Amino acid sequence: MSVRRGAKKKKSLSHTKRSVQRRKTQTHSPTDKRIISTISTSKEKQEDKKKVPPKMITGWRLWLFRIIALTIIPVLLLLVELSLRIVGYGFPAAAIIKCEVDGKDAYCDNVKFGWRFFPRNIAREAEPFVFPAGKPSDTYRIFVLGASAAKGEPDPAFCFGRILRLMLQEEYPAVKFELVTTAMTAINSHVVLEIAKDCAPHDADLFIVYLGNNEVVGPYGAGTVYTLPLANLSVIRIGIAFKATRLGQLLTSLVESVGVEKDLPRVWRGMEMFLNNQVRAGDPHLEAVYRNFQRNLKDIRRIACKSGTRIIFCTVGSNLKDSPPFASLHRLDLTQTEGKKWDEIYQQAVEHELAGDYAKAVERYLAAARIDDRYADLQFRLGRCYWAIGEYDKARDRYIEARELDTLRFRADTRINKIIRDVARDKAAEGIYLVDTAKVFERNSPHATPGEELFYEHVHLNFKGTYFLAKTVFEQAQKILPPEWTKPQEANKHPILTQAECAERLAYTDWDRHGIADEILSGFIKEPPFTNQLYQKERVKQMEQNLEALRVYLAPEALERAAVQYRQAIQKAPSDWRLRWKYGKLLTEGLKDFQAAAEQYRLVQKRLPHSYVGHTALGAVSRGLGDLDEVIAQYLEAIRIKPTCGDAHYYVAWAYQKQGRMDKAKEYYSKTLRLQPDYMPAYNNLAEILYRQGMVDEGVEVCRKGLLFVPDSTVLRCNLGILLDRQGHRREAIKELNTALQIDPNSTKIRRVLESILKKGN
Repeated sequence: MSVRRGAKKKKSLSHTKRSVQRRKTQTHSPTDKRIISTISTSKEKQEDKKKVPPKMITGWRLWLFRIIALTIIPVLLLLVELSLRIVGYGFPAAAIIKCEVDGKDAYCDNVKFGWRFFPRNIAREAEPFVFPAGKPSDTYRIFVLGASAAKGEPDPAFCFGRILRLMLQEEYPAVKFELVTTAMTAINSHVVLEIAKDCAPHDADLFIVYLGNNEVVGPYGAGTVYTLPLANLSVIRIGIAFKATRLGQLLTSLVESVGVEKDLPRVWRGMEMFLNNQVRAGDPHLEAVYRNFQRNLKDIRRIACKSGTRIIFCTVGSNLKDSPPFASLHRLDLTQTEGKKWDEIYQQAVEHELAGDYAKAVERYLAAARIDDRYADLQFRLGRCYWAIGEYDKARDRYIEARELDTLRFRADTRINKIIRDVARDKAAEGIYLVDTAKVFERNSPHATPGEELFYEHVHLNFKGTYFLAKTVFEQAQKILPPEWTKPQEANKHPILTQAECAERLAYTDWDRHGIADEILSGFIKEPPFTNQLYQKERVKQMEQNLEALRVYLAPEALERAAVQYRQAIQKAPSDWRLRWKYGKLLTEGLKDFQAAAEQYRLVQKRLPHSYVGHTALGAVSRGLGDLDEVIAQYLEAIRIKPTCGDAHYYVAWAYQKQGRMDKAKEYYSKTLRLQPDYMPAYNNLAEILYRQGMVDEGVEVCRKGLLFVPDSTVLRCNLGILLDRQGHRREAIKELNTALQIDPNSTKIRRVLESILKKGN
């Protein structure tokens, strides 16, 4: 039957084909011709319509469109902006905002200013400052502009601005010097330009600009992670201005909420965040960076001149000798054969260097350089070998070349400093001055090659380096102070404060030296990208030895001596909030005198009523005193001032947990983790609460989420193991606990938990 059906089908198909062929050969009837003609005419008309260009808006319609575009649309946008402001949406966008101190009008830092340039939860901020709204006639007001090196990282208590103010005040006691450091970590000239605009209306006498390290990695730079990298300066500035509006802030929040900017960092990891953002020397995008930097500096200069403010531009120093490149890349056109040959020669050179045969190592490194001289580590190794054999000029040249070729560009290169010199040179008649601090650092370094004598790591100055920077700026500032102030002092001139005298006035104690050394080692050198640098192991070993030697200053008698130094410094400068804050820190962490610390921190709060720092400090003291209600009150006030303060949210949750208010504790732990997704203690405590409430599944989920951000946390892995065992997933629990033991083989707690689970299985 199937065959017959197939035959009929075949016949039918063949009949159809013959019919189609007959129709093709037949002439059309008159009716068919008319139909075809109509169809053809219709198609032609459609094609003609396509060819006709669209009508332009002309006459009254054009004028109506123009009127709407120029009036109604801006009015609507203005109404939306005003409505958002009326309902209190958004945040003030200026770097300096109004406040009140002791019932008097003043101006202070805006902790939310950085939200315009960074994701909110990782936004950086300036050191707290406050100054009177009206400047007294005997006051000279100075604003310091820049990034972390100008701020004084790792401890802003010892920034160059504070040393400079001491020098000026000592030399001219009849004048009151207000020095406001507006510098912020991780910013560049795009941000500093906005800060300069905000400083200009405040009756400034002098701007000091120490800036240039973050031009590539800061906001909008070619190697940034905070924003989209942009080259067009007009687009950048429109975006910055738009985010200053409430409407711009609303749209930015909407964009972030739908995940358009999902690649932006959610966790502050410092320089580690840039590991995948390498930029080669000669990259076309660098030209835009240099061009924008020059334009921004010129505009900062213009703002100063327009407001009648004098301005000092400083060139930027960096560690050449003791800070190897962070990353290296071969030249793009290196062939596989060349690369293999280069590698072979380079390894031979390394072996000679390790053996102490530096002359032979130089010979081999130069041979490798003839194949590819663009590899930054190669240039640094050459510099080190030249240094070892006493050829210091050649060593210096190679160290400079290594910095220029470093593909993680955290240091100002030669071009950046050239731009600074070009913008400021020979313009003293216009109130624009150049201080070539990079040259000063060279003059005060062995063989004109700055290293660890002046720098903690790559760009941040130690106390000695900071002193040289302040002293150099002081010598220039002296020349531009009003003659009516300087002339009466000429007869009473005395030497500039020494480094030791400045250390005494700022209470730079041995306790502080230990704290800074610990911060540099743990917070910088032992973290990426420093871990990728050449000679890392020997550097860490040396720093650990130095830190161990400083531990003697943690003894009770040494801490008491430090406390005396602080009290003496405070006696000479009772209104210096930073001295009191540091003294309170010593009393809290070192001497455990919480009552005395609370007294200092209350004075800080009085001096800085707008800032959260006094509240977080008093919250810490209250923890030490066991006053949980005060802990909650202080940290909630800190959150009101700075809603993104992760530590404050955590300690509110911690206090609620101690009080047994678990629902509030869970709420604030969850808020902590939204702000700081890598806050391991919050995961741990939240998981513990869930475990005790019998919410084991939720506890497991919390631990797993935490391990996405802190995979090396043995505490979280141990807790996850306990929770998995409670769920009945014994095998998974054992796996997590074994992983935790691999990370920390010496943990008796983890071993004890593992043994108890294994025993249950037997």
